[in-house]
Amino acid sequence: MNGPVGDRAVVVGGSISGTLAARVLSDFYREVIVVERDKVVGVRDPRRGTPHAGHAHGLHARGCMILEELFPGILDEMRRARFPMGDLGEQHWYFNGERFRAARTGLPTVTTQRPVLEDYIRGKVVALPGVTFLERTELTGLEATPCRGRVTGVRLRSAAAEAVDEFSLGADLVVDTCGRGSRTPVWLEQLGYERPPEDRMAIGLAYVTRLYRSPKSLNGAQFLTCLASRTNPRGAVFGRAGDDTYYLSLTGILGDHPPVDPDGYLEFCRSLPTAEVYERVRGATPLTDPIAFHVPASVRRRYERLSRFPERLLVLGDAVCSLNPSYSQGMTVAAMEVMALRAHLGRGTDPSSQAFVRDVGRIINRPWFLSTTRDLQHTRGKGVRALAARLGNAYVTRLHGAAPHDSAATDALIRVAGLSDPPTTLIRPRVVLAALKRQGLRGPGCQAPQ
Repeated sequence: MNGPVGDRAVVVGGSISGTLAARVLSDFYREVIVVERDKVVGVRDPRRGTPHAGHAHGLHARGCMILEELFPGILDEMRRARFPMGDLGEQHWYFNGERFRAARTGLPTVTTQRPVLEDYIRGKVVALPGVTFLERTELTGLEATPCRGRVTGVRLRSAAAEAVDEFSLGADLVVDTCGRGSRTPVWLEQLGYERPPEDRMAIGLAYVTRLYRSPKSLNGAQFLTCLASRTNPRGAVFGRAGDDTYYLSLTGILGDHPPVDPDGYLEFCRSLPTAEVYERVRGATPLTDPIAFHVPASVRRRYERLSRFPERLLVLGDAVCSLNPSYSQGMTVAAMEVMALRAHLGRGTDPSSQAFVRDVGRIINRPWFLSTTRDLQHTRGKGVRALAARLGNAYVTRLHGAAPHDSAATDALIRVAGLSDPPTTLIRPRVVLAALKRQGLRGPGCQAPQ
């Protein structure tokens, strides 16, 4: 590229999606302004705009490698800064009470709390020339050309309770990374466009999380995961948040939710098919009360199916697709979408909005398929797709049964779950052989590692 694509890009939303988008945009626009309703710079605690941030999150291997590409050397920096990091295949994975055999995959994982990771990355982006975070400011609408064919800026207002006056901010490009609460469908309608159709998968998920202090380590691992199955739909993630600090996120679906009272929380933990989780928290020191977060459904907005879309407006992250967070795909998928934005901008012109949303749709196809196929086992859906899902889940169940005995099965499952390899790699001869060796499974249906 010989010069900047434009003068100013505005990113709406300052979480991981918006921060990574600002990093990429800073290479192509003279000025990048990130508009955020909350205070975010220097904040390492959950905030109102991200109530789920205090619960278990994982940055998959694909996301870690994208971080390294955007910020060369960052993974080594994070290791020196004592971020909890390790090989994804060497963590403690349990399914139906059996632990997977460890596999050295070479795939990195980061298990620190999401606000801490976001703050670390945000600090690097804030320091970039031309990048500004406009905090405590909310977006009230879009501005467009008279024919409504191109977005030309945003209307903003201070997020202070007494603020009433709006002001305009012109932009060559507007990127919506507002998450589940995105109002782009409303603004499209106001500009004379159709709202995007939506796909929904009801999951009735609840997370309940508590922080603990414990001197016990995980023997070199960074987290322990108890995967849910049809016969054992309760799950858990116990992971390092610091040197001697751990979080425990218990999960339940379709109304079978973990209690928020301490005694009920521990009893739910004891009901898991994996005793190790309960044993690790039973003698640990609680640092917080149990806190709940509910996700009624996974939602995908199908912007790629619209016949018309205004230019100079892009949407990515949870604003397009909010997946079942049990699978820890969200941050990595957002990072993949940001890399698609980088590729579009690398052509030297403002990206075509319709071309970009089509590319985002293609990126989402795989994680959406993986997520909803696993969820269908619990909802017991009917139809051709549900039948295909059941057949796929039956095969992956065999792989889960093989994983405690064969590291090749562990390696294959981890690579697909980490969004590093496509699902077709699960039918390679060596992996199929591992699955066929195991017949004694404890129940139908499964969830792949997250």
